[in-house]
Amino acid sequence: ATTYPDHAQSGFPTTCAACHSTSAWQPAAFDHDTTAFPLTGAHRTTDCLSCHSQGYTGTPTACVACHQSDYDGTNDPNHQAANFPTSCQECHSTTAWTPANWDHDNQYFPIYSGKHRGEWNSCTECHVVATDYGAFECILCHEHNQTDMDRKHQGEARDYQYLSSACYQCHPDGTVPN
Repeated sequence: ATTYPDHAQSGFPTTCAACHSTSAWQPAAFDHDTTAFPLTGAHRTTDCLSCHSQGYTGTPTACVACHQSDYDGTNDPNHQAANFPTSCQECHSTTAWTPANWDHDNQYFPIYSGKHRGEWNSCTECHVVATDYGAFECILCHEHNQTDMDRKHQGEARDYQYLSSACYQCHPDGTVPN
Protein backbone atom coordinates (compact mmCIF):
# COMPACT_ATOMS: atom_id res chain seq x y z
CA ALA A 1 0.00 0.00 0.00
CA THR A 2 1.17 3.51 -0.73
CA THR A 3 2.09 5.33 2.47
CA TYR A 4 2.89 8.86 1.31
CA PRO A 5 0.30 9.99 1.20
CA ASP A 6 -1.56 7.15 2.88
CA HIS A 7 -4.16 6.47 0.19
CA ALA A 8 -6.42 4.29 2.35
CA GLN A 9 -6.46 6.64 5.35
CA SER A 10 -7.04 9.61 3.06
CA GLY A 11 -10.00 8.00 1.37
CA PHE A 12 -8.54 8.23 -2.12
CA PRO A 13 -10.46 6.37 -4.84
CA THR A 14 -9.18 2.93 -5.77
CA THR A 15 -9.07 3.93 -9.44
CA CYS A 16 -5.44 4.92 -9.87
CA ALA A 17 -5.87 6.66 -13.23
CA ALA A 18 -7.06 9.87 -11.58
CA CYS A 19 -3.45 10.61 -10.56
CA HIS A 20 -1.20 7.92 -12.06
CA SER A 21 -0.52 6.88 -15.64
CA THR A 22 0.03 3.45 -17.14
CA SER A 23 3.54 4.44 -18.22
CA ALA A 24 4.80 5.50 -14.78
CA TRP A 25 3.62 5.37 -11.18
CA GLN A 26 5.76 8.36 -10.19
CA PRO A 27 5.30 11.24 -10.32
CA ALA A 28 1.61 11.28 -9.57
CA ALA A 29 -0.24 13.96 -11.51
CA PHE A 30 -2.77 15.04 -8.91
CA ASP A 31 -4.43 18.29 -9.97
CA HIS A 32 -5.26 20.28 -6.85
CA ASP A 33 -7.01 22.86 -9.05
CA THR A 34 -9.92 20.44 -9.47
CA THR A 35 -10.61 20.45 -5.72
CA ALA A 36 -12.58 22.87 -3.54
CA PHE A 37 -9.26 24.61 -2.76
CA PRO A 38 -7.23 25.35 -5.91
CA LEU A 39 -3.63 26.16 -5.01
CA THR A 40 -2.43 29.68 -5.80
CA GLY A 41 0.58 31.75 -4.78
CA ALA A 42 2.61 30.44 -1.85
CA HIS A 43 0.19 27.53 -1.43
CA ARG A 44 1.64 25.94 -4.59
CA THR A 45 5.04 25.36 -2.96
CA THR A 46 3.79 24.37 0.50
CA ASP A 47 4.44 20.75 1.48
CA CYS A 48 1.25 18.67 1.37
CA LEU A 49 1.56 17.63 5.03
CA SER A 50 1.54 21.26 6.16
CA CYS A 51 -2.17 21.29 5.39
CA HIS A 52 -2.97 17.60 5.34
CA SER A 53 -1.39 16.32 8.57
CA GLN A 54 -4.72 14.71 9.52
CA GLY A 55 -5.41 13.19 6.12
CA TYR A 56 -6.63 14.48 2.81
CA THR A 57 -10.38 14.44 3.18
CA GLY A 58 -12.19 17.05 5.21
CA THR A 59 -9.28 19.50 5.28
CA PRO A 60 -10.73 22.94 6.06
CA THR A 61 -10.53 25.59 3.36
CA ALA A 62 -10.97 28.66 5.58
CA CYS A 63 -7.77 30.73 5.78
CA VAL A 64 -7.84 30.88 9.56
CA ALA A 65 -7.73 27.08 9.80
CA CYS A 66 -4.04 27.26 8.83
CA HIS A 67 -3.26 30.90 9.54
CA GLN A 68 -4.67 31.35 13.05
CA SER A 69 -1.15 31.88 14.45
CA ASP A 70 -0.44 34.53 11.77
CA TYR A 71 -3.69 36.29 12.68
CA ASP A 72 -2.98 36.06 16.42
CA GLY A 73 0.63 37.19 16.04
CA THR A 74 0.01 40.21 13.84
CA ASN A 75 0.36 43.43 15.82
CA ASP A 76 0.48 46.20 13.23
CA PRO A 77 -2.42 46.47 13.62
CA ASN A 78 -3.27 43.88 16.24
CA HIS A 79 -5.89 41.80 14.44
CA GLN A 80 -7.49 40.44 17.61
CA ALA A 81 -7.73 43.86 19.28
CA ALA A 82 -9.07 45.34 16.06
CA ASN A 83 -11.71 42.63 15.99
CA PHE A 84 -10.82 41.98 12.35
CA PRO A 85 -12.62 39.17 10.54
CA THR A 86 -10.66 35.95 10.08
CA SER A 87 -11.32 35.97 6.34
CA CYS A 88 -7.76 36.93 5.40
CA GLN A 89 -8.37 37.63 1.70
CA GLU A 90 -9.79 41.11 2.39
CA CYS A 91 -6.25 42.36 3.03
CA HIS A 92 -3.84 39.51 2.25
CA SER A 93 -3.06 37.59 -0.92
CA THR A 94 -1.91 34.02 -1.39
CA THR A 95 1.40 35.35 -2.71
CA ALA A 96 2.56 36.41 0.77
CA TRP A 97 1.13 37.34 4.18
CA THR A 98 2.95 40.68 3.99
CA PRO A 99 2.56 43.26 2.74
CA ALA A 100 -1.16 43.43 3.35
CA ASN A 101 -3.44 45.54 1.19
CA TRP A 102 -5.13 47.32 4.08
CA ASP A 103 -7.41 50.06 2.81
CA HIS A 104 -9.14 51.79 5.70
CA ASP A 105 -10.81 54.30 3.35
CA ASN A 106 -12.60 51.70 1.23
CA GLN A 107 -13.14 49.04 3.87
CA TYR A 108 -14.27 51.19 6.78
CA PHE A 109 -13.99 54.97 7.03
CA PRO A 110 -12.01 57.55 5.00
CA ILE A 111 -9.09 58.56 7.23
CA TYR A 112 -6.44 58.88 4.50
CA SER A 113 -8.57 61.18 2.35
CA GLY A 114 -11.03 63.98 2.81
CA LYS A 115 -11.25 66.03 6.00
CA HIS A 116 -9.68 63.33 8.18
CA ARG A 117 -6.46 63.12 6.16
CA GLY A 118 -3.50 64.18 8.28
CA GLU A 119 -5.69 64.90 11.30
CA TRP A 120 -4.62 61.90 13.36
CA ASN A 121 -1.36 60.30 14.44
CA SER A 122 -2.29 56.90 15.79
CA CYS A 123 -5.12 54.38 15.59
CA THR A 124 -5.84 54.84 19.29
CA GLU A 125 -7.00 58.41 18.75
CA CYS A 126 -10.27 57.04 17.37
CA HIS A 127 -10.10 53.43 18.56
CA VAL A 128 -9.99 54.14 22.29
CA VAL A 129 -10.75 50.59 23.49
CA ALA A 130 -7.47 48.67 23.21
CA THR A 131 -9.22 45.29 23.16
CA ASP A 132 -11.74 46.18 20.45
CA TYR A 133 -10.84 48.21 17.38
CA GLY A 134 -14.43 47.79 16.25
CA ALA A 135 -15.25 50.41 18.90
CA PHE A 136 -14.43 54.00 17.99
CA GLU A 137 -15.08 57.57 19.12
CA CYS A 138 -15.86 60.52 16.87
CA ILE A 139 -16.91 62.92 19.61
CA LEU A 140 -13.45 63.17 21.20
CA CYS A 141 -12.09 65.18 18.25
CA HIS A 142 -15.20 66.82 16.88
CA GLU A 143 -16.56 69.78 18.77
CA HIS A 144 -20.08 68.47 18.85
CA ASN A 145 -21.49 68.95 22.31
CA GLN A 146 -24.52 66.88 23.09
CA THR A 147 -26.92 69.81 23.60
CA ASP A 148 -26.16 71.28 20.15
CA MET A 149 -26.26 67.89 18.44
CA ASP A 150 -29.52 66.92 20.13
CA ARG A 151 -31.08 70.20 18.97
CA LYS A 152 -29.69 69.90 15.42
CA HIS A 153 -30.89 66.33 14.93
CA GLN A 154 -34.29 66.78 16.55
CA GLY A 155 -36.90 65.98 13.93
CA GLU A 156 -34.20 65.42 11.26
CA ALA A 157 -32.63 62.12 12.19
CA ARG A 158 -34.82 59.17 12.97
CA ASP A 159 -33.54 57.05 15.89
CA TYR A 160 -30.88 59.68 16.67
CA GLN A 161 -28.51 58.91 19.54
CA TYR A 162 -25.52 60.88 20.77
CA LEU A 163 -23.08 58.00 20.21
CA SER A 164 -20.13 57.66 17.83
CA SER A 165 -21.49 54.39 16.46
CA ALA A 166 -24.77 56.17 15.72
CA CYS A 167 -22.89 59.01 13.98
CA TYR A 168 -21.26 56.43 11.70
CA GLN A 169 -24.64 54.98 10.72
CA CYS A 170 -25.68 58.25 9.06
CA HIS A 171 -22.21 59.60 8.23
CA PRO A 172 -20.24 56.52 7.04
CA ASP A 173 -17.97 58.65 4.88
CA GLY A 174 -17.74 61.58 7.31
CA THR A 175 -20.04 63.88 5.35
CA VAL A 176 -23.52 65.23 5.94
CA PRO A 177 -26.08 63.01 4.18
CA ASN A 178 -28.25 64.58 1.48
